Amino acid sequence: MPTFSAEDGTTIFYTDEGFGPPLLCLAGLTRGGEDFNHVAPHLQGLRLIRMDCRGRAGSAWANPATYTIPQEARDVLTLLAHLALPQVAVLGTSRGGLIAMVLAAAAKDRLRAVALNDVGPELMPEGLAHIASYLGRPPKAATLDEAAAQLATDPRFPGVSRQRWREEAGHRYREREDGLELRYDPALREAVLGESGSPAPAGDQWHLFEALSGLPLALIRGANSDLLSLEVADEMSRRRPDMIRAEVPDRGHVPFLDEPQALEALAAWRAAWT
Repeated sequence: MPTFSAEDGTTIFYTDEGFGPPLLCLAGLTRGGEDFNHVAPHLQGLRLIRMDCRGRAGSAWANPATYTIPQEARDVLTLLAHLALPQVAVLGTSRGGLIAMVLAAAAKDRLRAVALNDVGPELMPEGLAHIASYLGRPPKAATLDEAAAQLATDPRFPGVSRQRWREEAGHRYREREDGLELRYDPALREAVLGESGSPAPAGDQWHLFEALSGLPLALIRGANSDLLSLEVADEMSRRRPDMIRAEVPDRGHVPFLDEPQALEALAAWRAAWT
């Protein structure tokens, strides 16, 4: 298993596959590199690197106080040093996109381009509340099949196959003899929500979006997203008229990235930096 040591000694897992211009994929808050399995076959000709953030998936659990976006951005820079890569493009889903924006503000010279999957500088309270409802809590389902059946009831994702939901369940949970367990450190809940258990307002993060100026930029948004509003996406487009944008129908937070609209946007974005 390929790993590297972060600045505080935390063991971070990553994968590094293919040849060509390097593309770093960063998953959402509780997720890992498997989230990009669906889009990976469409990214041939790129060096596809996926990093599991500390405390998630294949990476070691750490001091919960280090489960922060700035620390995770520093972990990315440590990975780039480990791989001797001067620059990468970043495809960031949800929190992964927020990490990309922080990198643009702190180390823009290390970025070639950024694609954001259903995330922006303002997040909707409804989506944050939904995340707070499950973050760090044991799954209610006893098996992956049961978890898939529960996921299939999500009205934001009509028409998604049961097989796709079964794959998604496997990305979210591990199946043990006594039931399912989370594939991330449950202490992530306290790290993100604090003692109140409720998400704190993020404040104005538009300066981080502005830091992406000059970089080839794409935005993929689920038409049913409860985290990234249409109004915020429109404002992002207004501020960056050159931003490649896709609205993916029948998807909430987050699109799987192998939808036709997402693939078309990613292809146009890729052409802008390769």
